Amino acid sequence: MSPEILAVLMFALLVLGLFMGHPLAFVLGGTAVLTALIAGKPMVLGIVINRIFGDVLDNYTLIAIPLFVLMARFLSDSGVTDRMFESLRLLLSRVRGGLALAVVFISILLAATTGIIGASITVMGVMALRPMLQYGYAPTLTTGVIAASGCLGILIPPSIMLILMASYSPLSVGELFAGSMIPGVLLGLSYAVYVYVISVLRPDLAPAVEPDEKVERGTLIRMLITEAVPPLVLIFGILGSLLAGIATATEASAIGAALALLIVIFRGRFRLKTFYGAMIETARTSAMILFIVVGATAFTGVFNITGGLRATQEIIRNLDMAPWLLVAMMMFIVFILGAFLDWTGIVLLSFPIFLPIVQEMESVSLLWFVVLMAVVLQTSFLTPPFGYALFYLRAIAPREVRTGQIVRGVLPFIVLIVLMCIAVAVFPSLVTWLPAALYG
Repeated sequence: MSPEILAVLMFALLVLGLFMGHPLAFVLGGTAVLTALIAGKPMVLGIVINRIFGDVLDNYTLIAIPLFVLMARFLSDSGVTDRMFESLRLLLSRVRGGLALAVVFISILLAATTGIIGASITVMGVMALRPMLQYGYAPTLTTGVIAASGCLGILIPPSIMLILMASYSPLSVGELFAGSMIPGVLLGLSYAVYVYVISVLRPDLAPAVEPDEKVERGTLIRMLITEAVPPLVLIFGILGSLLAGIATATEASAIGAALALLIVIFRGRFRLKTFYGAMIETARTSAMILFIVVGATAFTGVFNITGGLRATQEIIRNLDMAPWLLVAMMMFIVFILGAFLDWTGIVLLSFPIFLPIVQEMESVSLLWFVVLMAVVLQTSFLTPPFGYALFYLRAIAPREVRTGQIVRGVLPFIVLIVLMCIAVAVFPSLVTWLPAALYG
């Protein structure tokens, strides 16, 4: 059987397994085993197992994933986010769309301290969803801003996705963190601008808050500053030590977990029960990610050894396109894959195909390409039918909020993500300036 046919067969089996509702990790691994048997090369599986133990489980950078997950859980248990949102909500009560703006700003801060999409969306949904609906906010705007803002955690450092990208590319975690900082913050600010503009143009979507909700501004500012100090210390502790070259990504994640635990202790929120729950949740999330990594490693290993990887790369090279058009095609493929796979599967499946081709392009920066792909992957959580943010929000939304309203609510934010991709493509310095300033 030719490599081209095997490549088509592997992706057909992958799509079939996903539409049958099986977990991605087992679909990837199962597809690898079936393809190896169909190709008559069962000995390939022994090579793949060696690669899993040699390249994946021995990867020191991946230790940062459970540590950042643990840090996120500690910060959630500290109660800092709840108080900050309440203060910001009341502070912005005089501003049209103030509740939605509070969601965006707190989500940006959450993104810079957690990097866990499920945690960010769940926390913001529990805190903001019902109050916004009670104050008359439209369900589409409410669900859209919570879902989109909660996804900023995979783009704004410290991001688990960026750590995984770095471990499968020649780039360092520090370079990716620095390169994604400006696009991530600008994307969050674009959400805020959209919310404000739509609130002014369509006041029926975001009604004004009742006067009795307006509290003394000075008190609110002092409360907000007090509550913002612990997360800011955490952010500067992680990113400062990493970007300054004092610590590696793994060491910075350990610093973050330790600082988050200290925040919990100093706020008097430490309980053995919650500590145990944080450890269990960390183990569960980390195992899920690593299962996908192992399955994807098996998939790409069989795909490579049977010749599918080389055949696919040759097809792309023979297209004879201009570099910018080739990159645009790759981003479109990533966007389409985002409707069916989560970011982990997309990164692990596309990197072995795309990165060698991009490295051959003299006019294309690898750092710029990877960050551009990270921006596009924001849509993987929002695009139906398998957008994970939609499912997270559906799980916590009241029954009167329909699934169709959630889907319609995220559409304008998907457009904003596409516009940010265009901005990054037209102005590559948005990605390259900060890493060049920090690392030369």
